[in-house]
Amino acid sequence: MQQENMEAAVVEVLRQAVSQDPNVLKSAEETLKQWETQQGFYIALYNVLSNHSLAIEVRWMAVVYLKIGVERYWRKNAPNAIEDNEKEFLRQHLLRNFDEPMSPLAIQLAVLISKIARYDCPREWGTLVPTLLEVIRQENPLAQRQAVLTLHHVVKALASRRLPEGQRIFRELTASMFNFILNLWNTYTESFLIMASNGADASQTRETLDKALLLLRILRQLIVNGFSKPSESQDAMLFLKIVFERARTCLECRKTLASRGIQVDVCEKFIIHLTKVLLGVLEMHPFCYVELIPTSLEFSVFYCFTEAGQALAFERFVIQCLNLVKMILLSTWYRPAKIIEETKNPLVLRACQLRQEFFTPETLTEICSRLVTHYFILTSADLEMWDTHPENFAIDDGGESWKYSLRPCTESLFLAIFHHFRDILASVLVDLMRRHHQPVDPNNLPAILVKDAVYRAVGLAAFDLYDEVNFDQWFSTTLKEELKNRNNNYRIIRRRVCWLIGQWTNIKLSADLRPELYKLMTEALNPEEDLGVRLAASNALKQAIDDFQFNSEEFSPFLEPIFFRLFALLKEVNECDTKMHVLYVLSFIIERVGSEIKPHVGALSSYLPELWQQSEIYNMLRCAIVSTLIHLEKALGSESVILEPLVVGVVALSVDVNQEGHVYLLEDGLELWVALLENTPTPTPAIMDLFRNMPALLDQSTENLRLCLYIIQAYVLLSPQDFFTQRGSVIIESLKTLFNDLRTEGRVMMLILFEICLRASPQQGAELLKPILPRIFERVYNDDDETQASAMAMYTSIVARVLLSSRDIFVQIINDLAQTIGTETRDVVLGKLVHNWVSTMPMVTQTERRKLLALALCSFLGTNSSPVLEYFPHIISNIVETLNDITKFDDMGYPVDSLMVTDQPSPSQYENVDYETEHAQRQKRLVFSDPVHSISLKDTLQSQLITLRSIVGDQQFDQLLATLNPEIEEQLKDYISL
Repeated sequence: MQQENMEAAVVEVLRQAVSQDPNVLKSAEETLKQWETQQGFYIALYNVLSNHSLAIEVRWMAVVYLKIGVERYWRKNAPNAIEDNEKEFLRQHLLRNFDEPMSPLAIQLAVLISKIARYDCPREWGTLVPTLLEVIRQENPLAQRQAVLTLHHVVKALASRRLPEGQRIFRELTASMFNFILNLWNTYTESFLIMASNGADASQTRETLDKALLLLRILRQLIVNGFSKPSESQDAMLFLKIVFERARTCLECRKTLASRGIQVDVCEKFIIHLTKVLLGVLEMHPFCYVELIPTSLEFSVFYCFTEAGQALAFERFVIQCLNLVKMILLSTWYRPAKIIEETKNPLVLRACQLRQEFFTPETLTEICSRLVTHYFILTSADLEMWDTHPENFAIDDGGESWKYSLRPCTESLFLAIFHHFRDILASVLVDLMRRHHQPVDPNNLPAILVKDAVYRAVGLAAFDLYDEVNFDQWFSTTLKEELKNRNNNYRIIRRRVCWLIGQWTNIKLSADLRPELYKLMTEALNPEEDLGVRLAASNALKQAIDDFQFNSEEFSPFLEPIFFRLFALLKEVNECDTKMHVLYVLSFIIERVGSEIKPHVGALSSYLPELWQQSEIYNMLRCAIVSTLIHLEKALGSESVILEPLVVGVVALSVDVNQEGHVYLLEDGLELWVALLENTPTPTPAIMDLFRNMPALLDQSTENLRLCLYIIQAYVLLSPQDFFTQRGSVIIESLKTLFNDLRTEGRVMMLILFEICLRASPQQGAELLKPILPRIFERVYNDDDETQASAMAMYTSIVARVLLSSRDIFVQIINDLAQTIGTETRDVVLGKLVHNWVSTMPMVTQTERRKLLALALCSFLGTNSSPVLEYFPHIISNIVETLNDITKFDDMGYPVDSLMVTDQPSPSQYENVDYETEHAQRQKRLVFSDPVHSISLKDTLQSQLITLRSIVGDQQFDQLLATLNPEIEEQLKDYISL
């Protein structure tokens, strides 16, 4: 296609790509997708983009597809990479295109250039930065703004390189342009301040500030990422000192502009970005920042903790300043311990000294007091949210919310300062507490809010106040009484007291006061109580129960009312996060009290299906429901059959890889499936039908292999007949495919499943495992040094069980192995197998497994084969060693096999056992049919040696005995008569 024709075609298809008709749109997208790898397509897109006569949406699509092309096909080694001549065309023409009047397109163009720069600058595109700087020097306002915008995105892209070579190039770039950008930024910032103070045209003032902001963004990238040590550059340190001055002036300016009714959003962004410069340098270059510590602290404390400063500040700026103080306090580089242990760096000592000099007891007292009595006070907006959206009000901000939200930001600074200066501040907080611990007039809202703030501080600092506060006494007197005041305003204190009790419970509350705590929280969960108070009480309960000293007997009298009140709360709340929170508390109680919950779960188990339906679009709430069901299954044991319809449905959805939600629910869903199988007394069609999901799970990934194999084991024991006749073969086929790809740990898990199959039904198990047995026999035959002892013991155990239960299959696999190898006879293969077997056996530590291997070795003795006769002394030695391990002597001095289980308990002995799952009982029943526990090794050895004597004759038999170690021969006579 010629370039002109292509251009016309591209314009047409781009027009279709912005169509409202889905069919036209889909067809256009498919065409554009095909053109992505066609030569000349990106030149055509550029020509469309730079044609100002075309509709803006068509040009927008052109730049979008250009960006996609750069991301996918610009790298030299990318499949279908863009041709060099096309790349050169774009690089040249993009540097001439600085006259884009549409701001959204201008931004996209700048981003496009930065994406190419990340690959090509400076090697293939050395002219980029010089050209941008040249355009910036010119007087054309539109081109200049576009060039500054582009430079900002280019610098950001180049600063993100993390390889040493990329960082070196960026440092060189910084050295060449920092002074120029700094002077230009100063010029524009000055111009803005003059224009603002003279009341110049608002749009012109804003345009100047926009350029100053872009230049400031560039300077931030350069100073944070473009210097190995900013302190070695006069310009860099000058810039950092100017930052504080500029921030002060701009804060004044902001107030002036606001008083004139002019929008101050860009001015606020500019001020915030000044603080980001400081935070970035402090984080990346802590030692270069040391001399700025006093200025930073004075600056922040003035604007955050003095009346004059706060009058000029605004919330986002306060958050930045508070975080700056916190970073200076918590910086790992400024820890005094480092001087002694590692660096002996004088800068560390200097940082500690400057910090210490600034934070005098007076300053600390003032900061602490103002944090509590100013920042911790609930605002009218907080109280309004409590009234209108109590659930949103009650949700705690988590994660990194301290970076952008005032409440968590002040809390985290308070904790940092308090922990750092505990010796000075503990008495300040205790004094505040003494002044405000008395009950206050419920109608005096300001006094209530101060008390709430003080209690909040005491709760946050609980760990550091351990020695200062007699919490037991406070709990038993003041706090207990505060919960009784029913006035509406006093709900603020009731909520805070519940929260406070939760904070202190696991730090310093005597065990004998726990029942009183449960009683108080039961009352606070009363459905007539304020929702905010009830949510705080539910959290306090969770904290009290999540304690290693938790005593379920003490909790027992409160279990029923607490459970039902939490359940009522769960039904009442509407927000997904709140439902999750309450459900988590309920789930936690179920986990801690276990089977005691049985009488109380009826209502919850009948409500959970409804909640499951309602939570269809809330995957995290569904995770919480699955987690609750796991605890319910375990607590109810075999009585969990009442949950079966719900649990089966939940598991079916959670483990179905074709369902979207399985990404979130799979792991918990598998745990629930395990709990279901462990506690079900009998197989039901619904439970058996769940197994259809297993092949896809095994094919998907090995991430959940352990749980999947455990589930398969549970099915083998739940319904062996069904597994061996209907479901097993497809599973063995999947596992056979996986087997060679797994590490040793994964193979051992798989071998444990195979052994369960052979124990549950030896003959059917061996038939089912036939496709994978050759690989297992091969491992024992080869026994390379890399195979771990634990794995080798398992491989040999599988071979032993096949030999004991299905000799014909054993012989067939040995024959097949000899044929596969081709160079060895059957006897040679069997000989090597026996050799490796007897070499492995001394390393097997489990007595049950040693006996299994010894029983199988005995069965070899009944055959007159040359490998057995060759290894006769080793075989007998291993069997005798095993007999030594498993034999005990009874009261009469007779030797007894300690692993024999002679009296099989009646099924009634398994009934009413709370702590044992149905699955554990099924595992126990396996023991009675296992050769290890039902066959005497001593008797088997006696019988097999008699058979061997009859086969080989007395003379050869005596010759075989003569090959034994004399000590082993003596021990052998203790067990059998020869």
